[in-house]
Amino acid sequence: MPASLSLQLRLALRVEGAWWVAYVAQTDSMEGAVELGRIRMASVTGLEGFARRQSFTDLMRSALGDEVAAVTGATPHWPEPDGTPAPEHERGTRTGGVA
Repeated sequence: MPASLSLQLRLALRVEGAWWVAYVAQTDSMEGAVELGRIRMASVTGLEGFARRQSFTDLMRSALGDEVAAVTGATPHWPEPDGTPAPEHERGTRTGGVA
């Protein structure tokens, strides 16, 4: 990918029923989003689930990063420490949404 091009994608994490689902999506929309992975909410809630939640997020970032690198040769840069909040229109009532 030429240095002048910028690929604008995000890792979107959404609660869907009993699942926490990771998608690769456009920065401003979920239109055309592709599911990357999912884990049961029961596994990532509460104090005991905090480490698993972080591990799942790290795994999804790593998987997406590998795919981006394989296709473009570029390494993605992630907002730290916990990403960027999802656009207001995408936020659910259970979570604030992490992108």
